[in-house]
Amino acid sequence: MPEKVVLAYSGGLDTSIIIPWLRENYSYDVIAMVGDVGQGDDLEAVVEKAYATGASKVVVEDLREEFLTEYVFRALQADAVYEHKYLLGTSLARPVIAKHQVEVANREGATAVAHGCTGKGNDQVRFELAYQSLAPELKVIAPWREWTLKSREDCLDYAEQHGIPVAASREKIHSRDRNLWHISHEGGELEDAGNPPLDSTWQITRSPQEAPDQAEQVAIGFERGIPIAVNGMKLDPVSLVELLNEIGARNAIGRVDLVENRFVGIKSRGCYETPGGTLLIAAHRELEALCLEREVAHFKQHVGLKYAELVYFGLWFTPLREALDAFVEITQKDITGSVQLSLYKGNVAVVGRESEYSLYRTDLAGFTMGENYDQKDAEGFIRILGLPARSRARARMEIAR
Repeated sequence: MPEKVVLAYSGGLDTSIIIPWLRENYSYDVIAMVGDVGQGDDLEAVVEKAYATGASKVVVEDLREEFLTEYVFRALQADAVYEHKYLLGTSLARPVIAKHQVEVANREGATAVAHGCTGKGNDQVRFELAYQSLAPELKVIAPWREWTLKSREDCLDYAEQHGIPVAASREKIHSRDRNLWHISHEGGELEDAGNPPLDSTWQITRSPQEAPDQAEQVAIGFERGIPIAVNGMKLDPVSLVELLNEIGARNAIGRVDLVENRFVGIKSRGCYETPGGTLLIAAHRELEALCLEREVAHFKQHVGLKYAELVYFGLWFTPLREALDAFVEITQKDITGSVQLSLYKGNVAVVGRESEYSLYRTDLAGFTMGENYDQKDAEGFIRILGLPARSRARARMEIAR
C-alpha cells in the first residue's frame, strides 16, 4: 500500500501540478483537501479537476463559519491590523485550513502533508508552523523548495505536458487569494512599486468614481465585541460579513495598496480589498472608544499590534496568542452596542454610537459646570504632576548660578 499525503488544494496552477508531481516523485496516494473559506470557487469543478489530475480522494471542508468566529472575529476583537493597513485576510485563513488538513491526515492515515506555497512567501511559514504545532510527526512536503521549476512559465509548461488545462492561467497576470474577509492581488503591474494598480486589478470593490453620489448609512451591532447585526437585523456570521462586503464594495470601501514587510525579510507590494472588514474594524474601534477605560484602551493598542504580528508571522497556534486572546476577551465584556457609519466614495465616517456600557457622560464632558466635577481639584492634581519638572528646573537654575 502506498503512503498517503494530504495536499492543501485550491485548484489553482500550483496545486494542480503538485498532484502529478507528488505521484511522480514520492509515489504517494494524493488526498486533495479543499478548505472552503468563502473563496467563491465552483467547488464541484475544483473537485473534478483534482480527480482529473490524479488525486486518489478529494475532501471538501466547509470552514466558513469557523474561519470567521474562531479566527477573523478574534482578530477583530483585538483590533489586529498589520503595519496599520493590512487586515490579515490571507494570514487568518491559513491556520484554519492547516488545522483541518492535519485532521484529514489523521483520519485518512496519511504520513505527510503538502502545500503549494513558494519559498519566498509568508504562507509556507504559516502552514508549516501550524503542522509542527498540531502534528509534528507528519512529514512536510513543500514542492516549490524541491522541484526544478523556477517560474510561473515553467509551471504552465509542466501543466501542459501533463494534460492539465492552463488556458485561463496563461491569461491571468495576477496572483490572487480570496476568502470571506478579503481578496489580495500580487504580480503583474504591481511588481513595480512605482506603478498604480490597473482598474482591472480590483475585483470586488467599485472605484470612488463609480460609487453612488449619495452617502449610504449602515448600523453595525455588537455583543461582547462580536458583530451580530446590520441595520438592526440579526444575522449569522457568514451572512453578516457577506452583506457588509456588498455594502462596502458598492461604496468603494476597503481598497489598500501596500508595501509590506514579509516574515522572510522581503518587502513585497500587494493590493487588498476588504470592504466588510474595513467597516467592522472602524465600528468596533469606535465602540471601544466609548466603552473601554482609558488605561485598558491604551494598553490594548500595543496588544493589537502584537496580535497582528503573530497572525502575520504564522504564530497562531502558540501560547502567546492564546494568552493575548484571554486578555482581549476580558476587554470585550462591555463592548456591546451599535455604531452608525456613513459611507461615501471610499470614505467611512462615524455618525453615531451608543451602548448601555458607555463611559461617556455629558455631565462631565459638557462645557456646563456641574456638581460632579470640582474644577479646584485640578490645581493640586497639576502641581503633583509638575513636581518632577519643577525640581529639575530649580536644579538647573542652581547650577547656572
